[in-house]
Amino acid sequence: MAKVVISHRLHDDGMAVLEKAGLNVAITNSGKPVDMLPELVDAEGLIIRIGSIDKETMLKCKKLKVIGRPGVGVDDVDVEAATELGIPVVIAPGANTRSVAEHAMAMIFACAKDMVHCDKEMRNGNFAVRSEYKAYELSGKTLGLIGCGHIGGLLAQMASAIGMKVMIYDPFLKKESVEKQGYVYKTDMHDILKEADAISIHTPLTPQTKNMIGEAELKMMKSTGILINCARGGIVNEAALCRALNENWIHSAGTDVVVNEPISVDDPLFKCKNIIVTPHMAGQTREAASGVATMAAEGVAAVIKGEKWEKVCNPKAYEHPRWNK
Repeated sequence: MAKVVISHRLHDDGMAVLEKAGLNVAITNSGKPVDMLPELVDAEGLIIRIGSIDKETMLKCKKLKVIGRPGVGVDDVDVEAATELGIPVVIAPGANTRSVAEHAMAMIFACAKDMVHCDKEMRNGNFAVRSEYKAYELSGKTLGLIGCGHIGGLLAQMASAIGMKVMIYDPFLKKESVEKQGYVYKTDMHDILKEADAISIHTPLTPQTKNMIGEAELKMMKSTGILINCARGGIVNEAALCRALNENWIHSAGTDVVVNEPISVDDPLFKCKNIIVTPHMAGQTREAASGVATMAAEGVAAVIKGEKWEKVCNPKAYEHPRWNK
């Protein structure tokens, strides 16, 4: 019976797929390579919900055939090493698109309406907070998207539906395709920062996007501007964001992701009153959790059986000699 290691238990629907495939499942309740290794050394599959896997660990696991991610982010997986070793990295594209887009939209609304701050003040007996007039309408305002894949595209539709204008910065999109949808295309990210009322980030974390939004970029934003990050921690420099919020460079922010997860209760972000922080849950709705877990489990089970599963981030792994036997 083939063995699959899971960093943390999947949604029940995903667990059912693994059970039906007749796989022996070991749950480590840790995504740290050193903690997973004792179980992983004789495993053929690995599914990482929260955690990472590096080349050194892969080399120690001679039976490892496949790595699964219930989502699309692979910044914590050494994809280059996996490809060199002929290990496909299974992802779950599209399964949580709507959930993340809705979460970003909800954060935009909550920030624009100053909801979290007012809730806290109300609980402290400050009914007069209603007269601070920090809330504003979104209709007629501009949403700027930094990155516009499936999630950004759906968010653009939602924003348009409530009367917002949409401008997009994404070097992987063509101007014609963006303008055909009625949106404004920008070739310079700085234009988005300067002109948009609300900015939502939808890019992967790469060496090029790490700390992409820092002090200089935050100072370009409007004082009434909102910054939303439901992508990856590390794209926004958190120390700079704290300064921007505490010194009122911007109106507010919402982030579903931070550099160090789980975040410490003593983190400086929690000392900022005009920020909403959620626990990397944008893609954790019931529907999305089921979808990504099922897709990841199906892909891992298929690869273990010797199938070339299509939904992988590194199809070149199939060019490895181990796949020509």
